[in-house]
Amino acid sequence: MLSAQENFKKINMSSIYKINKGINKPIEFRGLRGQYIAWLAIGLVVLLLSFIMLYLLGAGLMVILPLVFALGGGLFFTVSRLSKRFGVHGLSKFIAKRGLPSCLKCRSRRVFTGLKIVNGGRRV
Repeated sequence: MLSAQENFKKINMSSIYKINKGINKPIEFRGLRGQYIAWLAIGLVVLLLSFIMLYLLGAGLMVILPLVFALGGGLFFTVSRLSKRFGVHGLSKFIAKRGLPSCLKCRSRRVFTGLKIVNGGRRV
């Protein structure tokens, strides 16, 4: 049987050292992972600012509210679709891959004949 002091140490030690089981996992909020949470937050801030601007310009609430709700729904639908399609880092990889050329054309050998030999026998 454990004494009260040993029992207290056992309980106290287990409450101090908690195991974090979410290490190296992307953050997730309502199905959105990683960078898509930031995209949604930026979009919602833009919607809020556009609502404020339209309200201050004198547009009626019957025009502003449906517009903002429709754009907000479209924003959430688009961001969640991108999150499911590309995953955490897939969208940035997709955009980077689109920026690569499909082929390189070299019409002259001068590029290759002008290379210098450096230590180790490799050309630079």
